[in-house]
Amino acid sequence: MENFVIILAYLLIGMGLRRIPAFPAETGNALNLFVIHVSLPALVFIKIPELSLSGNLLAPAFMPWAILLFSASLILFLAKTLRWDRPTTGCLLLLVPLGNTSFLGIPMVRAFFGEQAIPYAVLYDQLGSFLALSTYGSSVLALYGTGNSRPSMRDVLKKIVSFPPFIALVLALLLRPFSYPDIAVDILKALSSTLVPIVMIAVGFQLTMRLDRTATAQLSIGLCIKLIGAPLAALFVCKAAGLEGEAVRVSVFESGMPPMISAGALAILANLSPRLASALVGLGIVLSFATLPVLYQLL
Repeated sequence: MENFVIILAYLLIGMGLRRIPAFPAETGNALNLFVIHVSLPALVFIKIPELSLSGNLLAPAFMPWAILLFSASLILFLAKTLRWDRPTTGCLLLLVPLGNTSFLGIPMVRAFFGEQAIPYAVLYDQLGSFLALSTYGSSVLALYGTGNSRPSMRDVLKKIVSFPPFIALVLALLLRPFSYPDIAVDILKALSSTLVPIVMIAVGFQLTMRLDRTATAQLSIGLCIKLIGAPLAALFVCKAAGLEGEAVRVSVFESGMPPMISAGALAILANLSPRLASALVGLGIVLSFATLPVLYQLL
């Protein structure tokens, strides 16, 4: 619960700063740019070298990608059926499949399952959320963050390979056999620690609940899929397949985390329905206070 309180405090700070005239309207975007070019790459450099694979950890390694496939397919179906515009579709494609499995996920796993379950949460987060943000997230931004025109494959690839977190991911993978100098580790840790407060303050700065009727419906659909539909689908498949054990339970629990705050920052920066993105992140965190304990009871 302490981490929820901290995040809500950051959110309230951002909302308070918006009411101070000295902070320009572009403050949120400036903070988001810092996160994308500095905080998030630093976190990737710290996280990727810690990856360790084991044959008995298949659930946390593969479930994030199954959830991503399920959520993205459902969003695309609804977008076509309900005729959502491209910015709205891109926003939901980015935020609904990607969960806040690190800052919220790992502490919540510790709180509900205990210290021994943390490695499962770390594996879910590192092999799922961060890799998906750098690859899948880059693709969504390239396809939907360019207005109504459809970019060529060359444009898509160019945006993917020039996306700072993706560059950091490639470099971190190449550097895995080597140890970082102590001073580099200290710098990376300091920079990566700025991600959550800065991006959450940015979200709070841009957070608004004044959505039109259509956007409210899209917000409800997105949060229902993220907080309820995806984890219940994961739970059903695991039970039907006879999959058991703590690794499976932790993976299902992580699949019910609210939308990733970094994904929200990217959506806002790419002008993918900024108000909807802010509401998905902010309201998703608040509602997860209620949904996560219920999900745990179902496991």
